[in-house]
Amino acid sequence: MLVITIVHPLRTLIGIVGNLLSAMVVLAPVPTFYKICKKKSTESFDSVPYVVGLFSATMWVYYGILTADVLLLTINIGVCAVEVIYLAIFVFYAAPKSRAYTTKLILLINLGIFGGLVLISNLFIKGSKRAQITGGICASFAVAVFVAPLNIIRLVIKTKSVKYMPFFLSFFLTLSAVAWFSYGLLLRDLFVAVPNVFGFSLGVTQIIIYLIYMNHDKASAAPADSELVVKDIENGGQV
Repeated sequence: MLVITIVHPLRTLIGIVGNLLSAMVVLAPVPTFYKICKKKSTESFDSVPYVVGLFSATMWVYYGILTADVLLLTINIGVCAVEVIYLAIFVFYAAPKSRAYTTKLILLINLGIFGGLVLISNLFIKGSKRAQITGGICASFAVAVFVAPLNIIRLVIKTKSVKYMPFFLSFFLTLSAVAWFSYGLLLRDLFVAVPNVFGFSLGVTQIIIYLIYMNHDKASAAPADSELVVKDIENGGQV
């Protein structure tokens, strides 16, 4: 008979909750890609956030392998799969120029840079330092991804319209950050915990801004690129 023993039940539970919340965040763009498939065109949508999201997830997968962290692996392998599907749909329906640009980005960032980092870390970095350096790269990149959506806060304040900032996306981002911060803290892994301090701060700020401007929507139409800014947020949810 197979018996599974959970050594740290609270940490495991929080990690599972973090997985579920991060999954909800990464699935947020599904309506966008449904729209792309329905119209058979990517219109003015940008592929960069999804290329960046795939790179971030693959780095966390590598870190999860180095640290033998199953919960980090499960969510980020899932994120990789979803981002690959997003990018496949984008490339399929994109105009030739946009398709070529996206393909170059994927080859450069997701194959070139990621492959180079893995190769260098395996050839020149030994022992625990490999995980430490990889974790530092992951944490730095995660902070950069969390900070990027500050553009949308500025846009909401400028237009006094929250149509650019979906409430539930901000809400689940905040909960996800709390879960992964708690998980990292219990794991004593600062590379997981620290970036989510920024994620939590950003999420709370977005919710406050939303509550301030939720009744001040202007009647004017949204700028054509408003949805592009939202994509930066969608990719800040994973660890």
